[in-house]
Amino acid sequence: MYFKCLCSSRLLVQSNFVVICRTDFYWAQTHKNQKTLYRRKSMKTYSAKEISQLIKGTLVGDTSQQISGPEQLEKAGTNHISFIGCQKYVRFWETSKACAAIVNEDLDFEPGENRALIKVKNADLAMAKLLEVFRPEPPVFEEEIHGTAVVHASAILGKNCKIGANCYVGKNVVLGDGVILYPNVTILDETTIGHGTVIWSGTVIRERCEIGSFCIFHINVSIGADGFGYCASEDGRGLMKIPHIGNVVIGNYVEIGANSCVDRGKFSSTTIGDGCKIDNLVQIGHNCVMGRFCVMAGLSGLAGSVTLGDGVVIGGGASIKDHVTIHSGAIVAGGSGVISDVAAGKTVLGYPAQDSREMLKQWVALRKLV
Repeated sequence: MYFKCLCSSRLLVQSNFVVICRTDFYWAQTHKNQKTLYRRKSMKTYSAKEISQLIKGTLVGDTSQQISGPEQLEKAGTNHISFIGCQKYVRFWETSKACAAIVNEDLDFEPGENRALIKVKNADLAMAKLLEVFRPEPPVFEEEIHGTAVVHASAILGKNCKIGANCYVGKNVVLGDGVILYPNVTILDETTIGHGTVIWSGTVIRERCEIGSFCIFHINVSIGADGFGYCASEDGRGLMKIPHIGNVVIGNYVEIGANSCVDRGKFSSTTIGDGCKIDNLVQIGHNCVMGRFCVMAGLSGLAGSVTLGDGVVIGGGASIKDHVTIHSGAIVAGGSGVISDVAAGKTVLGYPAQDSREMLKQWVALRKLV
């Protein structure tokens, strides 16, 4: 099918999918030369005053533009709102086309003609709230359980569960109310999943795992694979696999990014506490224990039996040696290698990681020597 916009005769796309033109209408022209005029689904717009009320900010100046969404300062159009969280980015406001911006209340500059600033205590937090307002609708399920999904007769499904195409739900699995499984998700036997959890395509949750409520697992997450455990065979000619008979227990409101892995325990459980946020491409080894509200950035990893206290932050690409304990509130800088315990509230840096201030002093001394 060919799509042409009203504002020009140029071809937009040749496919079976609807395209969105920048105008409010577009033509759909079939191979039989039949034309149909379609109206684009209208997007909700807001005035600067309405947005100010939504995020509980203070409006400075005003604009006649209706705001159709948020955008970066340098990419914004005249119908966009942006945000400025620190003095460093104020200089981009003058050249930006955005009609409004959410700004920290301690920043002092003028909005300009027909432009508005919305002052808040925390621009990042306010923008997060605004993104919720403009969040697009999720993919649509035309039926609650797709005809190609396989759900074992013993599985227990809560109210309003949605199961997409080619999903597999195994024996004695329990899904809480409102669980969503997007296409090609696998949930193996005797796993339990709490209310409102959303699991995106390609994710595999192996047998006997326990998942809390209101979690989000992004595409291709692996939960409950065997841990990385081998020992030398008796004859010394190879490696013998160590069975991992434990499981994974994940708390409530946990989010795990795409292609991340959480291995099952050798015995007992690998545990992730409530509210933890895990980025893409993160490895969590067998029998690790993460406290509440820990954050792990992309390409970081925990070897087996690592313990994290509450609120620990692991920077991107950091690696943690097995059997290490990182106490509550500690921060591991990106790219660091931790080989010993870290005290509560401490920030460590480098490879091997040590107190960040001491490490920075060493780097300065080395540069002077060079």
